Amino acid sequence: MPELPEVEALREFLGEHLVGQEIARVVPLAISVLKTYDPPLSALEGQTVAAVDRHGKWLDLTAGELHLVVHLARAGWLQWKDEFPAVPPRPGKGPLALRAYLASGGGFDLTEAGTAKRLAVHLVHDAAEVPGVARLGPDPLADDFDRAAFAALLAGERRQIKGALRDQSLVAGIGNAYSDEILHAAKMSPFKPVQNLSEDETTLLYEALRATLSEAVERSHGVAAGRLKAEKKSGLRVHGRAGEPCPVCGDMIREVSFSDSSLQYCATCQTGGKPLADRRLSRLLK
Repeated sequence: MPELPEVEALREFLGEHLVGQEIARVVPLAISVLKTYDPPLSALEGQTVAAVDRHGKWLDLTAGELHLVVHLARAGWLQWKDEFPAVPPRPGKGPLALRAYLASGGGFDLTEAGTAKRLAVHLVHDAAEVPGVARLGPDPLADDFDRAAFAALLAGERRQIKGALRDQSLVAGIGNAYSDEILHAAKMSPFKPVQNLSEDETTLLYEALRATLSEAVERSHGVAAGRLKAEKKSGLRVHGRAGEPCPVCGDMIREVSFSDSSLQYCATCQTGGKPLADRRLSRLLK
């Protein structure tokens, strides 16, 4: 899933390539992609893109008085096109979910792999009209997101740290991959209850969060949209690397699997050498 660093890089890329361009038309090609119908997508025709913003993992394209707000979900992506094939795409065929044509002849495609169709596009007058945007917590890279603000968010929390970090209403933009990376950098178990964090541990977690996300954004700076996925994977230290050596201590990176996701961690760095219980594996061994 694209998370804050990748969506920020897409925002930067689109800011350079899309702002100032006139929209010719926007065509939905998957039934599930469009979540709003008033105003219609035809209202974008002839409008000039004035800005591209980011809200957590959401992209927000401003054109005239309208906002085209996009969430790429787990398997979605944006592909920039300098020109399109002469043959128009067939709705419902392949991963193509939406195509935006510019008056200049280029534009972009929104694609989504797999069968679980969660990519979402909203056309609204204000991005806050989108429920997923309205409920977002603060941006962790905002200038006013300091240690005190982070500690205030955690006050009263009784969840495990990883679940709290992934909650978009608590902190916007962090998903499965970067929560693993942040916790590895902070040397903390993903299962540690938030209420058990000491003041020093809260500081360590805050510093790891800011550093991990800032470094990922910096790595993605200037990377073309088509190479961002590879850039993300190359920069991850533990997420998606089960069975590989930890880059810090050399211990094997371990995994805990859930019904629809998994987490990766280093037992030596994060859990005092104790492997975390993998309930799915335990069931298989019975």
